Amino acid sequence: MTAAPCIMVLGTTSGAGKSWIATALCRWYARQGLKVAPFKAQNMSNNARVVEGGEIGSAQYFQALAAGAEPEVRMNPVLLKPERDTHSQVVLLGRVNDALTRMPWRDRGEAVWPHVRRSLDALREENDLVVIEGAGSPAEINLKSSDIVNMRVAVHAGARCLLATDIDRGGAFAHLFGTWSLLEPQERALLHGFVLNRFRGDASLLAPGPEQLEALTGVPTVATLPMWWGHGLPEEDGVFDDRATGSGTGKVESTIAVIAYPRISNLDEFQQLRNIPGVRLVWARTPAAVKGADWIVLPGSKHTASDLAWLRAQGLDIAVSEHAARGGRVLGICGGLQMLGEALVDTHGIDGNAPGLGLLPLVTVFAPEKIVRRTQARFGPLHGAWSMLDGVAARGYEIHQGRTMQHPGMAPGHVAMAGDLAWQNAAGNVLGVYLHGLFEDAAVVQALFGASAPTLERVFDGLADFVDCHFAPEFLARLAQGR
Repeated sequence: MTAAPCIMVLGTTSGAGKSWIATALCRWYARQGLKVAPFKAQNMSNNARVVEGGEIGSAQYFQALAAGAEPEVRMNPVLLKPERDTHSQVVLLGRVNDALTRMPWRDRGEAVWPHVRRSLDALREENDLVVIEGAGSPAEINLKSSDIVNMRVAVHAGARCLLATDIDRGGAFAHLFGTWSLLEPQERALLHGFVLNRFRGDASLLAPGPEQLEALTGVPTVATLPMWWGHGLPEEDGVFDDRATGSGTGKVESTIAVIAYPRISNLDEFQQLRNIPGVRLVWARTPAAVKGADWIVLPGSKHTASDLAWLRAQGLDIAVSEHAARGGRVLGICGGLQMLGEALVDTHGIDGNAPGLGLLPLVTVFAPEKIVRRTQARFGPLHGAWSMLDGVAARGYEIHQGRTMQHPGMAPGHVAMAGDLAWQNAAGNVLGVYLHGLFEDAAVVQALFGASAPTLERVFDGLADFVDCHFAPEFLARLAQGR
């Protein structure tokens, strides 16, 4: 069987737009009638999704959906989940691998490369086209010897590569030329086009830059993509779009402040809030940022104890407690739920011991085994501020090592969802849930806001339409055909 061709999206830096461009290409090629699969050898992100066999980076999950494919662990064989500035948990083919987690960074490459190679080769055998995403920059010469995600993958697959740069940051032509110049000759030969991303201004001012760059490198600039804030796809790596207001239109009816602690995880699940009419989303790092909010959300965390310590250092613990005392809504999701309890107990050295915020009568004990599963459950009887969720069936996913239970020395909290998935305080305004993805569930959004948000299908089609308009005519078709 002939292996499928590969198209690879590289970037001059992190945040250059690789993820959303790859997602757009997955949908564009799928609309041409091709069977498409995404691939990223190694992803570093605390935004993960549950698939058959474990967890993968959110970007590859969405790329698979855009391609009309079932997301699976081979699409992102290695996932690094940062827990501290100098330490990451290693997930191999969907499961935590303690031996790789303990291994020095530079030794991991050769250990995981066979898994990367086999995963990519299998996807190529089963599909018509594989869209590959790189990581960071392919020209980091200090990391070249242990590369398993950029040019080693490109050379192995003979990938037809695009190199994207964020022109809004400045220095775009220097970034493109510098990256090209640091590549080996066989790697340069794989570059088929430069992409200028996030351009705003007078396009005529770009000349003669693209022409001069092509004269220097032999690589044409094949697309200039305008700045597009509202494309609707969640950002992969962090709180990139830090503007206070989302794309919801009309009068602001609810301000939702999401605490953006350093190890925030699964923040992509809040993207839909930006698209709901009347909702204003704020990423909060100070007490001033939550002032006047209708809701305060404590999101997931890859390291709950340290993020809870950070929250206290900022004075946000007091701000959250005062908001709750006034009757304001507080929602904790996964790690945020754990923070709302009385205590974190860690006897295995996984996360850390810490007193909680004391807004729910719960204790969380960390266990070595991680729970990773898709979940469907129904909210039980709820009262007070969250009563509109009473009886609503919700779909989502769980990724956590904590086991949360009633504090044995306190009056019982109200169990808001069967299976120890959610609890509510006596006053009814504080709710903690283990279920990620609530705001991506149409029934939950309708119950909470009486509105709907654009579906992912609309988002993916919009991305494909965008690249169709802004890439050189016929270029994408020729790229897939090797012409």
